[in-house]
Amino acid sequence: MISQTDPEGRLRHLLTLEHLPRETLLHLLERAQAIVDGEIVDAALARRAVCTLFFEPSTRTRMSFQRAAQRLGADVLNFDASTSSTTKGESGRDTLKTIEAMGVDAFVVRHHEDGAVAALAAAAGPGTVVVNAGDGRHAHPTQGLLDMLTLRQARGADFSRLKILIVGDVKHSRVARSGLHALRTLGVGSDGPSEIRVCGPAALLPDDGTLAGCTVSRDFDAALEGVDAVMMLRLQRERMDEGLVPSLRAYHDAYGLTAARLRRAAPGAVVLHPGPMNRGVEIDDEVADGPQSLILRQVANGVAVRMAVLETLLAGR
Repeated sequence: MISQTDPEGRLRHLLTLEHLPRETLLHLLERAQAIVDGEIVDAALARRAVCTLFFEPSTRTRMSFQRAAQRLGADVLNFDASTSSTTKGESGRDTLKTIEAMGVDAFVVRHHEDGAVAALAAAAGPGTVVVNAGDGRHAHPTQGLLDMLTLRQARGADFSRLKILIVGDVKHSRVARSGLHALRTLGVGSDGPSEIRVCGPAALLPDDGTLAGCTVSRDFDAALEGVDAVMMLRLQRERMDEGLVPSLRAYHDAYGLTAARLRRAAPGAVVLHPGPMNRGVEIDDEVADGPQSLILRQVANGVAVRMAVLETLLAGR
């Protein structure tokens, strides 16, 4: 796999949170928090060009990256695969190289195939930056970062005593994988009272090493007992079409987060969800809109995190 760092150890691309050095992860979180607190380097990316190269539909991630680049003073180009030359057979690599030749400095890439973003990073020129905005089931590193930032704001910077529960379709979730990588890097589940719990139907839990070190359960009520944070995952409707879930009602009965269920968690427990939400399926309105929900804060933090990533990768190059 292509290295995310240059020979001096500086971050060159952001492709995954797996094996990302703890100090690098903490730097990105601390820089994002400084941005939330109002510390912005005006026009830090002036005269830089950032292209959102999305081969898969997206709303919040694309708009969040656009907003982040604009706030840093960069020019933003938007690539829409449905109206591009890829519909005529052009490869993703040729698309990237063509746009790169126009003087674009950074590409924010979303792709439906695992590993596709890393392959494009390998094809990019030595001065070009690539950020993974989600590839297949593999990784969504900026989502993982914004989730960690949101947890830090709510529960403090010391994760060593936290019990975190991830619920739902972990098997097909790049969000869950990036979250697990980040939580492990921050020390959750490695020692002491901290713990990563994972809960979902057997058909939606991975059977590889993804959940190593996690406490795995299919009993949602039991898994909720005493946790400090609940990270809900979106149920994709195609899982029902594939026969992995008997019905949306059955899923909600077993794994839907209701206000009554949430009372099993520790006092002050917080709720996260990457969106878009299926209300009444994985989460009820009363929880999504309730005082323990940090879902809109996650959205707001997404802009700050993506600003921190783009600034770290591009400023001073």
